[in-house]
Amino acid sequence: MNRNALRAFVVKEFHHILRDRQTLTILLMMPLVQVILFGYALRSDVKDIRMAIVDPAPDHATLELQSRFVATGRFRIVATSRSTDIIEPLFRSGKADMALIFDADFANNLRGHEPARVLAAIDASDPNTGTTYMNYTRAVILGYQSELSAANRQVRIVTETRMRFNPSLESVNLFVPGLIALVLVLVSALMTAISLSREKERGTMEVLLVSPLRPQQIIVGKVLPYLVLAFANVLTALIAAWAVFHVPFRGSVVLLLLEATLYTLVSLALGVLVAARTTSQRAAMLTAMLATMLPNALLSGMIFPISSMPRWLLPVTYIVPARWFIVIARGIMLKGVGLTILWKETLVLSAMALLLLAAAMRSFKPRME
Repeated sequence: MNRNALRAFVVKEFHHILRDRQTLTILLMMPLVQVILFGYALRSDVKDIRMAIVDPAPDHATLELQSRFVATGRFRIVATSRSTDIIEPLFRSGKADMALIFDADFANNLRGHEPARVLAAIDASDPNTGTTYMNYTRAVILGYQSELSAANRQVRIVTETRMRFNPSLESVNLFVPGLIALVLVLVSALMTAISLSREKERGTMEVLLVSPLRPQQIIVGKVLPYLVLAFANVLTALIAAWAVFHVPFRGSVVLLLLEATLYTLVSLALGVLVAARTTSQRAAMLTAMLATMLPNALLSGMIFPISSMPRWLLPVTYIVPARWFIVIARGIMLKGVGLTILWKETLVLSAMALLLLAAAMRSFKPRME
């Protein structure tokens, strides 16, 4: 009797899953999406290193060494100057990953007995890629030195390095801004999608939609508690980052809280849209996880640099909200920059919030079918 009851229960569960076509489709597609994302996003090598050149006295030696960097296919020269004044603006705006600064007597020292000196200043806000930049730079310079020495010339090139914004190469300085983005997505998009879809499954959403409340008011009432909760989570995360992990905070706290609120609105709107487009709580939860957790962890630059991903995958990263918020959080916390530098990322998040909120509100109708 127990076996028959168990068999009937299992058949019922299978039938329930098969009837929920949205959930079944998501479950079948999720492994494929995971394999593709992990396969293409997990890259330990670094490409497209944006390099600024400071060459006080350009000559054949410095130009030849610059050409060696470009010939590797990993480096791209984005600016050239005789003065070091260009380095700080390029680093703070995120337009350069490193700067190569030649000594004024670089070429003369190559021909003489003194060592030729070159300084590599590296943006180490991402310590893993910063270390990779340093290793690649030293490899190119050592290769150039070996070629000159092979030509019966006693050549010695001394390479000095300076790690900017994270001189101790603490990895926690890289991960904390990304973790804030993940926490906000978890509280905002996922919980909102589950909450609204649960109302639909229980039948209470129909009661709300036939009440005097408008769909916009219902959405505001549903998401406002999660907005407050997400704001409290940001404060808690920042206090933990400062007190426990000693993450430097060089920018405006108020600006970061405002940017986090904007990012939370994007996540909330996405959660509402997912709940409106799915038919069950299970499908809403799976869709929210597939649309937020995986892209935000793999395609946002939180762990792996975006520049190392395949070119066809780069446009996909533009629609990941966490990509823009992580740039904002790292810029404010580690570099101390403001809206004059982060205006583009702020504008992108604002546009995402408006588009997703408009789509979410249009998805809720005065009467449910």
